[in-house]
Amino acid sequence: MELFGTIIPLILFIGVFYFFLIRPQQKRAKETRSMQEALSKGDKVITIGGLQGTIDSIDDQTVVLRCSGSKLTFERSAVRAVLRKAGEHEKAND
Repeated sequence: MELFGTIIPLILFIGVFYFFLIRPQQKRAKETRSMQEALSKGDKVITIGGLQGTIDSIDDQTVVLRCSGSKLTFERSAVRAVLRKAGEHEKAND
């Protein structure tokens, strides 16, 4: 009976730990992965280093960003967020 009283708080602690730390982290990782898979030419993006640019070309592993006339090559996983999808700017001006 004493062992049972010791195991219950441990199980509760693991459950709380999972739902407040592990599960949200897995959800963010999945969202990031799907965003990086959906990248396309013309998207305006920001890298994990803070560089903003427009995707000039893209393949399975790398993206080439056009930034102020320069073209820079990054790993696809270095893209942190999409600021504007290709074609959104044209829709806003219509």
